[in-house]
Formats: sequence, structure tokens, C-alpha cells
Amino acid sequence: MAAWRRRLDQGLNIQPGEEPAVVAGLLLFYLLFTGYFMLRPVRETMGIAGGVDNLQWLFTGTFIATLACLPLFGWLASKVQRRHILPWTYGFFASNLLLFAVLFARYPQASWTARAFYIWLSVFNLLSISLAWSVLADLFSTAQGKRLFGLLAAGASLGGLSGPILGTLLVAPLGHAGLLVLAGAFLLGSIGATLFLQCWRTRHPLPTQAERPGSRPLGGNPFAGATAVLRSPYLLGIALFVVLLASVSTFLYFEQARIVSETFTAPTRQTQVFGLIDTVVQALAILTQVFLTGRLARRLGVGVLLVAVPLVMAAGFLWLALAPVFAVLVVVMVVRRAGEYALVRPGREMLFTVLSAEDKYKAKNFIDTVVYRGGDALSGWVKRGLDVMGEHPQLAMLIGTLIALVWAVTGGWLGRRHAHLDSTSRD
Repeated sequence: MAAWRRRLDQGLNIQPGEEPAVVAGLLLFYLLFTGYFMLRPVRETMGIAGGVDNLQWLFTGTFIATLACLPLFGWLASKVQRRHILPWTYGFFASNLLLFAVLFARYPQASWTARAFYIWLSVFNLLSISLAWSVLADLFSTAQGKRLFGLLAAGASLGGLSGPILGTLLVAPLGHAGLLVLAGAFLLGSIGATLFLQCWRTRHPLPTQAERPGSRPLGGNPFAGATAVLRSPYLLGIALFVVLLASVSTFLYFEQARIVSETFTAPTRQTQVFGLIDTVVQALAILTQVFLTGRLARRLGVGVLLVAVPLVMAAGFLWLALAPVFAVLVVVMVVRRAGEYALVRPGREMLFTVLSAEDKYKAKNFIDTVVYRGGDALSGWVKRGLDVMGEHPQLAMLIGTLIALVWAVTGGWLGRRHAHLDSTSRD
């Protein structure tokens, strides 16, 4: 049994003593993503129900809500110990889910509730995931991140795989309100996994740690994340990378909404299609995360994780321009999202391991939420404007190709810069 465990650890790049942390990290992401992906297909159907031509308004509302959350999170991160930031934030989100459950139970057909939930879930998605990765970037060294972040991201894909299945099976007996209560319970479970992970780091401190990890507040002001990004070329590069990522995602999201709404008219069928796409994406992502991501990062560097998907997306946009049909869309969407979860996301999080604790929380949160949703809103209006002016989806796809190529160049520069900062910090 012990020999089998050693072979498994070696195959997964886990070093002795890291197994409890890996299990806790996997559980953190699994519970978080299971709850989120139970609710995601419902959100997508609500977005289409409001009209494909109005999606840019929902994106704009999401951006405004994200801006409103920035100073609140910045204040919390400045005042409390780092180890308390995630539990307090997730606890607040769990209470929000209970409130929405009550509203859905009392006003099941209210359009304002549907729109508010769409915006809330879009803000919750980015902030909660960004915060989970902030904790990991804070607790793990750069070398550990290269070995383990891809594996830990598999917990997110497992949750993304089981979430749609649970949502499909339970929405009839529980209703939307019941699903929200269950998602809140999963969120509370992820808090428990985080607390265990923090205790493990306390028992196994890094050589550079002179005190209990996360024992001091970050200090500073609530807007320190934004000012840090403006002062640092490296952080500005990450922000540009995220804007380009968001633009590619938004162009494809709008095209997905258009093609799905034209191909499937029944809302139930649309939800089933979104759930099926989610399932295929997560299955492919898990295989890549477990067996490929860590090896690529260690042998070829972070840059390869940041460049591969943008180059594939440039080809995908060209394919959609030539054949804008549902089958092609599914292939491009699956490749883009699986590649983002398995390669781009772990690579992006590795970029923060060489930064200070304050930048890992505040600057990272600003980039992952405000910058991302700003890119969403801007690219949403650009995509809508192109559709209105030309009524030629091919034009938007060709512009998407150019954006993806710039995205690839930015990823290559960030990979080289990360390698330089990592080598400097070790000298």
C-alpha cells in the first residue's frame, strides 16, 4: 500500500508531507465549483430569456456591481488577518444565497429577481475563485505552484463536472430555491477545507516564513490593488492579459448565445445544451490538469501555459468565420474553456507566486474582478456594435482572431518576466 502511494505521489508530482494540503486544496475547489456549476446553466438561460440583444446591459450591470464591491473587499483585506479574509467573504456570500432562495420561493416569475441573480452570480464567480487562488498563492511557494496548481485546479473541474449533473437531477425536486440553499452549504464546506489548509501551512512553514502564515492584516487602503497595478509593468501586463482573455471569452459567449437561441428555441433544451457543454469541458480539463499541466509548467515554463490556448483560439475564430454553425461553435467553445481551466488559469495564478502578500490579495482581486468585468462590458458593447453595423458575424470573428494573437504575445512576455522574477527572488 505504501509503495503504491509513493508511485501515485511521484506520478502526480506530490512531495512527502504535501498530501493533506493537496486533498484540502482539491476539496476547496471541488465544493466551490460544484455549487457554482449547479447554478450556472440557470443563469445562462436567464440571460437568453432577457433577449440576446440585451446581453451587453447585463454585462454592464455586472461591471458596475463589481466596481461597487471593490472598496468593500479592499477594506476587509486591509483590516483583518489574511487567514480570515476567505472565511468571512464566503460566509457573506452564503447568506446572499439564502436571501435569493427566499426571493425565488416567494417571487418565482419576477424578472428583476432573475436579472439581479444573473449579475450577483457573475460577481460571485470571479471574486470567490480569485480569492481561493489568492490563498493558494499565499500558502504555496513558486516551485510548489508549478508542481501542484494544475492538479489542484482539477478539483475545480471535478466540481464543474458534478455540478451540472446535480443541478439537472435536483432542480425538479428542490426547485431553484433549494438549489441555492444546497450551493450555500457547499460554500460553507469550502471554508472548512481552507481552514484545514491554513493549519497545515502553520505546521509546515516555508523556510522564508518567520511567523504564522496570514497572521497579520495586509494594511494599506481599500484601493491599494488598483494603484499597485498602475505602478507595476508586470501587473499591467497581467491586467492586459486578462482584458484580452475576457474579450475572447465575450466574443464567443455572444456568438454562443446567438447560435444556441437560433438552433434551440425551448428554454429547457437550451439549459440542457449548456449543461452538456459544461460536462464535456470539465472532463477534458480534468485529464489535462492531472497529467499534463504540471509537467508542462516545470519543463517548459509558465509561458507555454499562457500562449497555447490563445494561438488555438486564433485558429478557432477563423474557423467560425468560415463556418458559423452550431457544431463548429461547440468544438471551439469546448477547446477554449477546457484550455482555460487546464492551462491558462493555473498559469495565470502561477504569475502571482512571485509577488508580495498584498499584491496576491488586493492587486490580484482588482485584476480578476474589476479588470475582467470591465473587459467583459467593453467587449460586449464592441461585439454588439459590430453586429448592428454590419450584421456580419464573420467580421467579429476576424477581429477575435487579432485579439487572440495579441493575447498570445502578451502571455509569452509574462512567461519570460515571471521566470526572471522567480530567478531574482532565489538569488
